[in-house]
Amino acid sequence: MVAVSFGCGHGGDRGAPGTVTLGRVCPLCMLIHETHRSRSELLRKVAPPHRAALARETRIGAEYEWRCPRGHDRYRATVREVLTGTACAKCRANAAGPAAAGEAGVPFMNPALRTRTSQTEQRLKALLGERIRLNHRVNSIHIARTFYGRQEVWPDVIVPQLRIAVEYDDPGRSRRAHLGLKEASDLDKDEALREVGWQVIRIRAAGLEPIGPHSIVCRQLTPVVIDEVVALMRRIRGDAAVDAISLARPAQRA
Repeated sequence: MVAVSFGCGHGGDRGAPGTVTLGRVCPLCMLIHETHRSRSELLRKVAPPHRAALARETRIGAEYEWRCPRGHDRYRATVREVLTGTACAKCRANAAGPAAAGEAGVPFMNPALRTRTSQTEQRLKALLGERIRLNHRVNSIHIARTFYGRQEVWPDVIVPQLRIAVEYDDPGRSRRAHLGLKEASDLDKDEALREVGWQVIRIRAAGLEPIGPHSIVCRQLTPVVIDEVVALMRRIRGDAAVDAISLARPAQRA
């Protein structure tokens, strides 16, 4: 089997005979970046005998033995499963239990959440904030399942008064963002929110196709697109609900 060395430093030994060198980061580092995690976090979760192998791992489908951070039994799972929601059996049972169900759908502020907000996402919040009152004291929503190993999701914009989340997607510089594995993750996230009574409006820009029932396709983020977002909010939740948080004159209706 041919060894591959990636630009992130993982994989085979760079320069070794028979090793193919690629300039991009490995698939595992890509997924770690998308999930706002770090490899050191994974190394703390994996069973000690596997740490050396995981430190060089590049495959998201590689299977390891993991330690539950809550002290439950060890379990086997792929790296992708650990990053995208599969926990030990006891944690999964707890996520579906009565206590978790009571919090499902509740927005809250997670002060430990690490986010990488792009300039476009900042512009989205600024433009939308000119039209409706945004709540800047929440950044997460409890769900009734695990997502990336946690019982919460982190939309770009949360509108608690309407129970609507707004997401901005574009393919990024790599032209691969929000496609393939990430698109599947986006759909899973939207489904988890719908399960707890929320709806998701997705702005799909720069050539991305619509996904889900409330997608707005555009070339780039503009004030006209934000007008479409607010109009879609009205169709989802009704004029009265949107008028109650509107900062502009309510839309004229016949």
